Amino acid sequence: MRIYDIIMKKRDGYALNREEIEFFVNGFTKGDIPDYQISALLMAIYFSGMNEEETLNLTMAMANSGDRLDLSEIKGTKVDKHSTGGVGDKTSLVLGPMVAALGVPVAKMSGRGLGHTGGTIDKLESIPGFSTVLPEQKFIDNVNKYKIALVGQTANLAPADKKLYALRDVTATVDNLSLIASSIMSKKLASGADAIVLDVKTGSGAFMKQEKDAIDLAREMVKIGNGAGKNTVAIVSDMNEPLGNSVGNALEVKEAIDTLNGNGPADLLELSLVLGAHMLIAADVTDDLETGINMLKQTIDDGRAINKMREFIEAQGGDGEVVNNTGLLPKASIIMDIIAEESGFVESINTQEIGMVSLTLGGGRETKDSQIDLSVGIVLKKKVGDRVEKGDAVATIYANDIEKLKAAKDRFERAYEFSKTPVKKQPLVKWIISKNGAKKY
Repeated sequence: MRIYDIIMKKRDGYALNREEIEFFVNGFTKGDIPDYQISALLMAIYFSGMNEEETLNLTMAMANSGDRLDLSEIKGTKVDKHSTGGVGDKTSLVLGPMVAALGVPVAKMSGRGLGHTGGTIDKLESIPGFSTVLPEQKFIDNVNKYKIALVGQTANLAPADKKLYALRDVTATVDNLSLIASSIMSKKLASGADAIVLDVKTGSGAFMKQEKDAIDLAREMVKIGNGAGKNTVAIVSDMNEPLGNSVGNALEVKEAIDTLNGNGPADLLELSLVLGAHMLIAADVTDDLETGINMLKQTIDDGRAINKMREFIEAQGGDGEVVNNTGLLPKASIIMDIIAEESGFVESINTQEIGMVSLTLGGGRETKDSQIDLSVGIVLKKKVGDRVEKGDAVATIYANDIEKLKAAKDRFERAYEFSKTPVKKQPLVKWIISKNGAKKY
């Protein structure tokens, strides 16, 4: 078998078989096939596309290219939840303890943030003492004992995906549905879960800006997951404004804890409940969405969820007292309100720009090696549809550097658009996509 023949076959619009896909994935991962030939193949895939079978075979080849987490020692149905990335998205910190409090094992492998989107690992590391580095057996033991554990991705998880993505990034071949879906799902399949719930974002702060593109990506990933024998469902949710009010690592942890204590923003709670209920359905705890939502709400009302959060934090070396005293989280030295100069209604928010505000303050990474400031960020006081009076605080910025604060303020002011007339708020949860098709929520 020759890579030349595989490139030519795909260039001419033919489907690649499983052996051909495994040949190029394994050859590239080992370094036997050079970048320039894989670049040519990626461009051929970009223009010719991949069918459903090819996409599944590519995903499985990438998932099998390195370590695969074996969770068979964990009792019960392991359900993983994955978000395609957004601004202020701390749902894992909210739904994880709720779902675990109902006895469903949450064995989660998460990543760090890059660019304008945040990472769950960075957020958790703002909790004093918390470690996201656990030996595999300790990870498994924690899930069996506490029903929840969360670690960073291992370096050798789907290494083919890392190498292919690096090439896609510099050869203008990122934007292809099969390549995007297989990249995300290869890591999920290698993570060892029995079922997968996906949160596919759409809007100004999402990778998929258009709703149709988000639906197409969700369909593709659901097909891959179910084709690989994993019960997979996707929720398409709105990212035309940040989720919740807080953007920034410690600020988002505080908001997640507030939510588990029953005092969080309505939108963050809503999405966490919908995603969590689908996790309960996937784990056969219930077969009804409304019942699942009510079960999760009850864990907040009776304190089981916040107690589970404390247990989870302490099991991974963190200071569990943070659930009662969020003042233990890192604090910024400069706090400044942004004041409205006229009255009106918030018409729109450029969510990506809000993410860039946090990045500008030092709360995110320009590159994977950047050091981040866990204490900085922004808390929104007004969101889309809200009435604003002249003199109201629209947001509060948390900073540790005056120059960065000035730059962040400029970015923030460009992100908000105001209207003199009332503005209708869009629904947060838009579509539910399963193996049975797409259904409006």
